[in-house]
Amino acid sequence: MNGGSTEHEQDHERRTTLMQTSPAAPRQATRPSPPQTPEAVTATPRKGGRFGLPTATALVMGNIIGGGIFMIPAAVAPYGTVSLVSFVVLTVGAIALALVFGQLARRNPRTGGPYVYAREAFGDFAGFLSAWSYWITTWVSNAALAVAAVGYLDVLLPVGHSIGLSIAAAMAFQWLPALANLAGTRYVGAVQLVSTVLKFIPLLLVSVGGLGFFDARNLGPFDATGHGWAGGMTAAAAILLFSYLGVESAAMSAGQVRDPERNVGRASVLGTAGAAVVYLLGTLAVFGTVAHDRLIHSTAPFSDAVDAMFGGTWGGTAIAVAALVSMTGALNGWTLLAAQAPYAAAKDGLFPAAFAKERRGVPVFGVVTSVALASVLTILNFATGAKGAFEILVLVTTFTATVPYLLSTAAQLYWLVRGMPDKVSGGRLARDAVLGLGAFGFSLWLVAGAGYAAVYQGVLFLFAGILVYVWMAARRRD
Repeated sequence: MNGGSTEHEQDHERRTTLMQTSPAAPRQATRPSPPQTPEAVTATPRKGGRFGLPTATALVMGNIIGGGIFMIPAAVAPYGTVSLVSFVVLTVGAIALALVFGQLARRNPRTGGPYVYAREAFGDFAGFLSAWSYWITTWVSNAALAVAAVGYLDVLLPVGHSIGLSIAAAMAFQWLPALANLAGTRYVGAVQLVSTVLKFIPLLLVSVGGLGFFDARNLGPFDATGHGWAGGMTAAAAILLFSYLGVESAAMSAGQVRDPERNVGRASVLGTAGAAVVYLLGTLAVFGTVAHDRLIHSTAPFSDAVDAMFGGTWGGTAIAVAALVSMTGALNGWTLLAAQAPYAAAKDGLFPAAFAKERRGVPVFGVVTSVALASVLTILNFATGAKGAFEILVLVTTFTATVPYLLSTAAQLYWLVRGMPDKVSGGRLARDAVLGLGAFGFSLWLVAGAGYAAVYQGVLFLFAGILVYVWMAARRRD
């Protein structure tokens, strides 16, 4: 075992030296790859990327503020108002993750985000697990967003009473953003900016205006489960993590961001902080305007909140439209991210080569495959009912998202321990070590809160990828 560990360490030393002297092709001199998967293609960041700081920030905020904020108040209401405490803790952890991703992106500003960081620090298998798990997270999240969108569509059209209509509507929500992605990344950025602006108007109406209608009698008990506030807080946080998925969006698409060494970190923090303010105020307003007994059964809690504020149904209808715009924008951004992790891994020979093929700057096969898998999962889960399907999908993504989060924060700690603070700590080693340890512990806490069923399903998804890795590793050695 010691001999193998020494060889692995020597291999890291050779790769690190080569990366510092020749960033365009850091690993080809130490581990030859097949000609059809040259790593140099992804290793060189493009300084003239398509996304500036505003668009990159909109990508982060648009992906974070998607279906989560519109469904989460009802999903966590059964735990009581202790879930608001979870929200505060989760916000601190999400900002810590954003800062870590910004530091890692300064070190290696390549498309692929968590995959790139895990592979650079720990080798091919860790990189593959990160890419595979993140890929699962993206298309499972898309399925969850489509389920949430159907709940708000039911406010406008009575589709929720028919499983067939619900499935058809969910398919439309998934495939229309896919068509926008296939048209090119220029259209993806435009859709993100427009949808992010449009969603903020009604969200601010509820988040700020709702506080004027706040009634503490609507809050319900602090610990609604009766099993202790600590357990309820952890369980609520596992569901709430879905609300913050997307904090890594700028790092994931670093190859499309202009000046990624600066803008990825800024966009990550600004987007996460902005989303956190809206989330906290919005959830508090919904808790205070919709009676607890009604909220736990709601499929459109923000619409119910506006109806309670102003009476009638016009306000709820307006919020439903805004929610659908928001979710469509989030599906647009997540469809892009769903293709980025397998794209970067395919360029390095760890995913099938089809994922690396581009048209108009878009990995077509990755987009189509991800949306197809999300569609299948949506159909399978609708049998449990829209709200039940949403919660199941949310908890699965909680587990799969923490795998690349854990590996990314571990990569940050790895470089700190190795004593290479040139692009990581900026001379503030202690601060970055505390930040990295906090983000790692935070991610581990979320795994514990996901629950046995979610971890079980997530592990099945994760381990199924080992067969893909075995196949690709064998082909690379031929």
